[in-house]
Amino acid sequence: MSQENVEVVEAVIEAWNAGNMDALRELYDPDVIMRTPEGWPESGPFVGREAVMRHWEQQREALDADVMEPISVVNAADRVVLRHAWRGVGHGPEVNFEVTNVFTVRKSRISYQEFFWDHTEALETLGLEE
Repeated sequence: MSQENVEVVEAVIEAWNAGNMDALRELYDPDVIMRTPEGWPESGPFVGREAVMRHWEQQREALDADVMEPISVVNAADRVVLRHAWRGVGHGPEVNFEVTNVFTVRKSRISYQEFFWDHTEALETLGLEE
């Protein structure tokens, strides 16, 4: 099951980079919860697929071009830790940072997503070390 979870996260990257918001929407559970870190442009949490997608669509509207570049993926049973760079340009400030996401995947859909600025902190929440 855990490799399937990695494939779900890889599909997130693929859908985002292709601009396929419909495919991205299908990867989220209807009852998903997404938590963003302190200092994120829009404070969360975002509860429910529609709230999460509204957040992502607002991000997309502010950018003319962007890309999510995976740095590392850690398979941790029902969770997947994705460290990635996000780079983009648009109508506001340039997007250029690294962030770590911890995805909880159940039944091939993301049920919980939490962002961390600090990769080590993300790993520690799962009892993992870098």
